[in-house]
Amino acid sequence: MSTDTTASPRYPSHACVWHDESDTAAFAQVLAAQPALANAYITLHGDLGAGKTTLVRHLLRALGVQGRIKSPTYAVVEPHEGADFPISHFDFYRFDDPREWEDAGFRDIFASPGLKVAEWPEKAAAVTPIADVAISIEAIDESERRVTLQANTATGASIVQGFSA
Repeated sequence: MSTDTTASPRYPSHACVWHDESDTAAFAQVLAAQPALANAYITLHGDLGAGKTTLVRHLLRALGVQGRIKSPTYAVVEPHEGADFPISHFDFYRFDDPREWEDAGFRDIFASPGLKVAEWPEKAAAVTPIADVAISIEAIDESERRVTLQANTATGASIVQGFSA
């Protein structure tokens, strides 16, 4: 995994290339080790097949989630219990009515402690808070991915800075 950490005018960013799935797993381990992750909101951006769900599976395992990890594509959210805190994995791909936000109790989930990770966050951008960290994944070829983390808050800055340590 090759890396490059740069700073934006306000919050830091980090860029790297995953050469294969073992790099994805290593990235997830570094992300999982960041203390500020316990109450963060992370958004994942990328085309279908870019590796968003693969990253989430590696991250959940690194955070101590046991058992089957399924994609929340149809349920919109899958709750998980990590070793130290709760985790909510959202997939807003099929989300198209902001009323679903209230009806499904998402406001309560976002107001509660724990990690929130969202795939396809742009589909719910009008109702979600600003992401602490936005992770963009771009497929270079079948196995390589260009990855960029952008911190948007002080919590996100602390997470992104953990990649340069």
